[in-house]
Amino acid sequence: MSERAGEGRITTGSLIAAHELVTITGERIGVPDAGRLVHLQFRRFAGCPVCNLHMRSIAQRHDEIAAAEIREIVVFHSTAEDLLVHAAELPFAVIADPDKRLYVEFGVESAPRALLDPRAWMPLVRGFSHDLWKIIRRRQAAPSLNPEGGSIGLPADFLIAADGHVVACKYGEHGYDQWSVDELLELARTEKSRPRYRENAR
Repeated sequence: MSERAGEGRITTGSLIAAHELVTITGERIGVPDAGRLVHLQFRRFAGCPVCNLHMRSIAQRHDEIAAAEIREIVVFHSTAEDLLVHAAELPFAVIADPDKRLYVEFGVESAPRALLDPRAWMPLVRGFSHDLWKIIRRRQAAPSLNPEGGSIGLPADFLIAADGHVVACKYGEHGYDQWSVDELLELARTEKSRPRYRENAR
């Protein structure tokens, strides 16, 4: 079992139990990863405009993330079938968790503030506008109006070391509150500068 603190949330220093996750394309991947850091992030549903906006930023700089020895893994509370329609072309691991088992284990919540917080409104407009144009041109499928798991999920980020310890984490306060790529890379650089990282990498 993972170590927990507070209301079911994981904190920096928590030890994560070993997992074997299956991606939407059938690949089996281990968390933690013995050879690199894992960035495990939780998003919402397949086709979510706000999630799509963030996924584009990750995909555009995925080469930098991989070069920093970070394994990118993204979890959605949708079925693999739905995610294959919306996320099959993403260059990193995508995990379907329609029953929200991982969400519960990692203390990732849903709340109306995901969309009601004013800080989420501009990203929502940007994401919706971008996706609407592609949907109209039939270059992208429209998301479900009643997505599995609801539409008020909050994002969360975890950076997990090779030994299973969480070296950094963030629980989002609204629907677009997550690490940027620059923040992720800086967290990785900080972790790699520590003696513990060099010992685990031997």
